[in-house]
Amino acid sequence: MTSSQQTHESHGHSHSHGPAAPVSQHLRKVIAAVLIPFAAAVVVGLVVLWPGGAPAHERTGVGFDRQTEQGRVVQIQQVDCRSVNAAQVPSTGDTSKPQGREADREQTGDCKKATIEVTSGKEKGRTFVEIVQPDAPRQFHVKQGVVVAYAPDAPRDLQYSVTDVNRKFPMALLAGIFALAVVVVGRLRGVMALVALAVSFAVLTLFILPAILQGSNPLVVAVIGASAIMLIALYMCHGLTARTSVAVLGTLVSLLLIGLLGSVFIGWASLTGNTDDNTGLIHGLYPGIDMSGLLLAGVIIGSLGVLDDVTVTQTSAVWELHQADPSMGPRALYRAGIRIGRDHIASVVNTLVLAYAGAALPLLLLFSIAQSGVGTVANSELVAEEIVRTLVGSIGLVASVPVTTALAALVVSADRAGHGAPPVPPAQTPGTAGPWSTGPAGTAGSAAPAGPASPQTGPALPVQSAPARGLGGGKGRRRKK
Repeated sequence: MTSSQQTHESHGHSHSHGPAAPVSQHLRKVIAAVLIPFAAAVVVGLVVLWPGGAPAHERTGVGFDRQTEQGRVVQIQQVDCRSVNAAQVPSTGDTSKPQGREADREQTGDCKKATIEVTSGKEKGRTFVEIVQPDAPRQFHVKQGVVVAYAPDAPRDLQYSVTDVNRKFPMALLAGIFALAVVVVGRLRGVMALVALAVSFAVLTLFILPAILQGSNPLVVAVIGASAIMLIALYMCHGLTARTSVAVLGTLVSLLLIGLLGSVFIGWASLTGNTDDNTGLIHGLYPGIDMSGLLLAGVIIGSLGVLDDVTVTQTSAVWELHQADPSMGPRALYRAGIRIGRDHIASVVNTLVLAYAGAALPLLLLFSIAQSGVGTVANSELVAEEIVRTLVGSIGLVASVPVTTALAALVVSADRAGHGAPPVPPAQTPGTAGPWSTGPAGTAGSAAPAGPASPQTGPALPVQSAPARGLGGGKGRRRKK
């Protein structure tokens, strides 16, 4: 074997087992032709619909629409409930009904008299008294932080009342543990994931919510906002590569399908989106908001996170299959990738259904107490919303697997050796004339002239073959002597 052949073979070995070559220039142009106009449309949508803040309104003092301050429990006293509940309806003695049992406890039990100090606002340092009933779900303790509602138009003794406890520290600690776990396990990729999470939250709070409050179409706002989150999060976490671009395309197709199905079935099922006190308050404060569109926007945004997971996983699986066996064609890659995707579908759909069921567990428990049938429960708008949300999102997830797998197989199978790199010369076979072969048998020193330098082998040098040295013995030996 000549030195040039050794060079060629070592290059061929490193090429076939090294990292996959980048996608061809033509495919990069095709992907860019699809994604660049889409990204430009998202930017234009953000600029046109950017709200500049939530519109102002006069506070109603109902629900979350109240002025709040921070407070702290400074003293707790045990008192007789009868002395502090004098204005309550007296107990009838009938404890067979919930109303009778509650009235009896309010007249015969031990209550707590909590003294609360306001620790923020213009009246910092002011104290007021809060009576805690014995059966209240929230019991206070000294030095506990609380959230107090302030009603400036009420009588002075009734201006402050406790609405919640201050749980900022445990929530901040839990968030810190989560961030630490992500960084320790994910390292740089984990840091980028946290940055992308912060950007997603910024898009949600600075664009999506204020734009909906200002009267923009919730569906259009959700599509633009979700697209911006998708582009930023995927490219920031996984890099500006063809692999990420395929995941973006698969996510985009699935989001469009979810939007279409959600729009059809929310309208067909006559879901209004106004099913509880919070949505009723929103509708009362901003009558121009399309509540059914808001429901559809929630379906799209809620499905985005799981879609990213599925599309990125499927794209990476197809890419790794191609690197393991570069000879696999698009059909073989699709068949292998879809087998991985079927396992992913089963786990993700089950996770999504259980997540929605867990969120609606108190409601389902209420229907169970009422001994309502499955059909009655499913027909109620509260449960029907969750059913439509779950099924539409699950259909989008299921569809994202074959769509993303097919796109990845088509793109990565076009990534052949030779795109943007010089071709590897074929291996020489005995008796076959090649670039270094000699002339007719027995002709000494008839090596082909050196050609231009090759990028793989460096400067080409004329090398005599072994047969030439063996057949032309006389002159060669006499020249050495």
